[in-house]
Amino acid sequence: MIQRRDLLHAGTIVLLLGRTELAQGAATRAGPSIVAVRVWPAEDYSRVTLESDAPLHAKQTFISHPPRLAVDIDNLTLNPTLRELVAKVQADDPNIAGIRVGQYTKSVVRLVVDLKQAIEPQVFALKPIEPYQHRLVFDLYPKVSTDPLAVLIAEQLRQAQEADRKLPPVVSGPTGGKGTMGTGQAVPEVIDPLAELLARQGSKAPRGPATDPNSIPPELIRESTTGTNRLIIVALDPGHGGEDPGAIGRRGTREKDVVLRLARQLRDRINGAQVNGNTMRAFLTRDGDFFVPLHTRVNKARQVKADLFVSIHADAFYTPRPQGASVFALSHGGASSSAARWMAAKENKADLIGGLNIQAQDRQVQRALLDMSTSAQIRDSLQLGSAMLQEIGRVGKLHKPRVEQAGFAVLKAPDIPSVLVEAAFISNPTEEARLNSASYQAQLADALMKGIETYFAKNPPLARNRSL
Repeated sequence: MIQRRDLLHAGTIVLLLGRTELAQGAATRAGPSIVAVRVWPAEDYSRVTLESDAPLHAKQTFISHPPRLAVDIDNLTLNPTLRELVAKVQADDPNIAGIRVGQYTKSVVRLVVDLKQAIEPQVFALKPIEPYQHRLVFDLYPKVSTDPLAVLIAEQLRQAQEADRKLPPVVSGPTGGKGTMGTGQAVPEVIDPLAELLARQGSKAPRGPATDPNSIPPELIRESTTGTNRLIIVALDPGHGGEDPGAIGRRGTREKDVVLRLARQLRDRINGAQVNGNTMRAFLTRDGDFFVPLHTRVNKARQVKADLFVSIHADAFYTPRPQGASVFALSHGGASSSAARWMAAKENKADLIGGLNIQAQDRQVQRALLDMSTSAQIRDSLQLGSAMLQEIGRVGKLHKPRVEQAGFAVLKAPDIPSVLVEAAFISNPTEEARLNSASYQAQLADALMKGIETYFAKNPPLARNRSL
């Protein structure tokens, strides 16, 4: 005979099971929840990221007039975090005019991205990776992409116009010869690097009367016909950016911010400097807080026909003890040390953290690019790295006294000497403080600049084929 006590115990078990099942059912009906939203504006492209505690499933439609992207996300309920997306859009975003979100149906959230221009959207999901949970990413690429070389030309043009406005008025000489200033002195001849850039694009430098108000007066331009009198371009690559913060120090310093400031300081030293009679110009693979895939960084440097490629980072380790700067070059075979191998693996992981749309990449082209390396490139990279390491050692500690080598994906441009500089250990509290010091950043920028100048003094740049 079943006792009353047993029946009550069984009933309690049934009730407990029922509550568990009800809780699971409620969770299923609730679906994923948005835990963070981010917007990353940039000239190259703008990115919108929705981070959730479970995968999101979306359908998107692009409407061209007016340009906007409509996205329906299934099994999602609008929450306060998702509503924050509306206020995340910046007025100066080059691609996004605004974002609207609303509960379209009981189980569907509709997101509309109003655009400033025609774009080619890429919508893709990313699996969890530290420090993120599931991510749904919207990359909004302008249909007319920016040519990095055209950007350099525009910068040179603006500088030439400013220099032109500062020149004294030109008067005709007594015999109709070269122009003279009011004092009778000859007008100094100005060699503008823009002529070289235009020639490299297959264009001709302006001749005759200037009809375009933005053009450079003909008397300010002279093409180089002999030697290596040309523009030297140094590609500077601030590591990480956007979704990828890089290493984070104990005081909250983010690697991506520190290295961008350092790259900008180095850019200021490079721009307009002279080496062996050649004018130098810096090009940044990113000049803002946005993510650039590793192979895109290499492609950008090759697009502007860079003479050097310098990737700038701030090292980190599991413990706070390691300190000192390091310089790395590519390796044909294995890494020069276990530490170099570990560092390369960590830096090559940037695409996973930053969020790369693998399906949108031409895998064969990407693989071909990253497999290319030459003995000459590695040899020149080691020389550049040694020159930099020597100068860095004058202003701070070195982690290793020689250039290390490993398979860094970002150093695999086959025709550009390339190095990766770890300026200091951001995981070391003392060095984190130094990295945040304006005076120390200036010293580092000076050291890197001297290293570049030393390299070119021993390895003069070759004359380029003007048909390039």
